[in-house]
Amino acid sequence: MAKKLFNFDVPIELENKAMELLEIARDTGKIKKGANEVTKVVERSTAKFVMVSEDTDPIEIVAHIPVLCEEKNIPCMPVRKKKELGAACGLHVGSSAAAIVNPGKADGILKEVVEALKELKG
Repeated sequence: MAKKLFNFDVPIELENKAMELLEIARDTGKIKKGANEVTKVVERSTAKFVMVSEDTDPIEIVAHIPVLCEEKNIPCMPVRKKKELGAACGLHVGSSAAAIVNPGKADGILKEVVEALKELKG
């Protein structure tokens, strides 16, 4: 078993809501996809929310992202499958990471997901 990037598990309902959030932000706001683009927007502190795929292989490709998000106080959550994350980004292939830069019309959903994530982390 590969090492876990997060010390908490996300319920499937919250993951589905986050995917919906990403799709709305993709259509009405601005997102970044892929480990390199996500790393850049996190380092610049322009990301509002980050999602990292737990089935990325090798995991070292995205292992730095949750740590960077913690340092920059950007909410970051795991998702189970990179294929689903890629689909939510509008891609036909998987994506190891995605970031919302501008939530667009999904601002309310973003707040809900971030609050639920805070409760999970404790």
